[in-house]
Amino acid sequence: MRAKYLIELLTKNNLHISSAESLTGGLFSKTLTDIPGSSAAVNGCIVSYINDVKMNVLGVKKETIEKYTEVSKECAEEMARGAAKLFKSEIAVSFTGYAGPGGGTDKNPVGSAYICIFFKGKTKIFANIYNGDRNSVREQCVNTAIKELISLTEQL
Repeated sequence: MRAKYLIELLTKNNLHISSAESLTGGLFSKTLTDIPGSSAAVNGCIVSYINDVKMNVLGVKKETIEKYTEVSKECAEEMARGAAKLFKSEIAVSFTGYAGPGGGTDKNPVGSAYICIFFKGKTKIFANIYNGDRNSVREQCVNTAIKELISLTEQL
């Protein structure tokens, strides 16, 4: 299981992770915390469905949401940076997008997702459009993040 391997890598490297989840509703954090011993690496998670939480807890700028919307790479980056700061973790991941069945825009149709990984001061953004129902979109986002986190951590 890739989540177990990620927890092992993080623990081995004395790294801590947190998340800011909108699109995934806590699924990423649940996936990691289902692993026994994950408390050695997981510092916390915030589910930030509404913009007030994104702004007032994670520090996303109002101007970012007004200019780019809450479903944007810019918002995802500020969410990840905010989670890293809030939970005092070297690594943070954020998820924002439209899982469906409703929502979506011409620019960001249902299935659109922005994932940002904050890794020791640097950020990497992944913008994808996933197919499938709501649960499938969320699971694909989590799997993408875990795969990318493993790749980054293995490079240490």
